[in-house]
Amino acid sequence: MAGEVQRGLEDVVALESRICFIDGRQGRLIYRGYDIRDLAERSTFEEVAYLLWYGRLPTATQLADLRQRLAELRTLPGELVRELDALPATANPMDALRTAVSAMAIFEPQETRPGPSSIGGAQRLTAALPSILGTFVRRRAHLPPIAARPELSHAAYLVYALLDREPTELEARAIDVALILHADHDLNASTFAARVTASTLSDLYSAVTSAVGTLKGPLHGGANERVMELLGEIGTVDRAEEFVKAKLARHERVMGFGHRVYKVEDPRATILRDWSRRLGEAKGDLHYYRLLEKVVEVVHREKGLYPNVDLYSGSIYTLLGIPQDLYTPIFASSRVVGWTAHVLEEYEDLRLIRPTSLYVGPTDLAYVPVAERS
Repeated sequence: MAGEVQRGLEDVVALESRICFIDGRQGRLIYRGYDIRDLAERSTFEEVAYLLWYGRLPTATQLADLRQRLAELRTLPGELVRELDALPATANPMDALRTAVSAMAIFEPQETRPGPSSIGGAQRLTAALPSILGTFVRRRAHLPPIAARPELSHAAYLVYALLDREPTELEARAIDVALILHADHDLNASTFAARVTASTLSDLYSAVTSAVGTLKGPLHGGANERVMELLGEIGTVDRAEEFVKAKLARHERVMGFGHRVYKVEDPRATILRDWSRRLGEAKGDLHYYRLLEKVVEVVHREKGLYPNVDLYSGSIYTLLGIPQDLYTPIFASSRVVGWTAHVLEEYEDLRLIRPTSLYVGPTDLAYVPVAERS
């Protein structure tokens, strides 16, 4: 059947959702009706998780209960810890994360039944991902086993899990904001993968495993790693203009710029730019911030492109001392809230997601017996 193909499903409306809205022309990102700027300034990751899961902001009691619940769920099953200990220390952290998420469905089968009760699995995965990463990272770094630390916020616990130290108040807030900004982004590739899996009535753990595998792809996750590699190649601010212009002249992509949806600056980049500066000032190290600002100036002047969320996040993680191969796992530790919110919504409005393709191959070939083929 003839039809118009939308490459990458660009601008194709696949479903209705009440979770996230992006106004690409005005540069707005909305979670459940609330502007991301307000949430990043006044909210916490736990509060945003409640909002995305339940569709409303929590009361003080509901928020306290969720914080306590997430803290209680940080401890991993012993079988899963042994599974992580058996992985080679050289494994890609996203491979370790994908393996662990899948294994949890075996070790905790009570949370695998699709439907409204899957909220328990959503909370379990959100609480467990920092512990999974911490267990894997500590083993490869020969550090002691991770402790649950229930007194720490989700963001502070994530830093502790990865770095074996408590963050300062400013560091914890910087990570908290980064987690809020990455929690959801409509039907991005990994979220769509999760919803496709859920639409088959598969369980939440399978859906999140699909999402983690999709996020691992460098065209979806990992752009902030490439940004930091670029800054390392540039070296100093005085080399930035010549380096970037030469790269653009070779028609090479400068990571951290442009977006499929936003036609103006990504609002998440605007917020993270400020946090990159604030954290750099606190640490007496504005090298990355100044270098990024020069790159922004050159790219916008030469190509008219605006920064996206990936441009500044890597500088924040680097200032905290987080290794680059953990940037995408941090992304997953945030986006798991959005993934699971979409899975829960898919269970409510269930319809198998089954698009079609435009066939462009032959249709009238004659079968030739194998003995007669040359």
